[in-house]
Amino acid sequence: MNYIFVAYALLILYIFNSLTQQYCLKLEMNQTKQATVFRFTNIMILILLVSSYVKVLNAIT
Repeated sequence: MNYIFVAYALLILYIFNSLTQQYCLKLEMNQTKQATVFRFTNIMILILLVSSYVKVLNAIT
């Protein structure tokens, strides 16, 4: 179960990072702004993934 969720989390992070990269390129953001956008996006996605993992663990037990 844990390995499946880790693979799922890595896939989700990869997808959101590629979408964020396309967004930054389309808006032609500078490097400092891009770093802020990536940091914010990754933190929010990690919070969502951790909360969903906890929810799945509580549902199993």
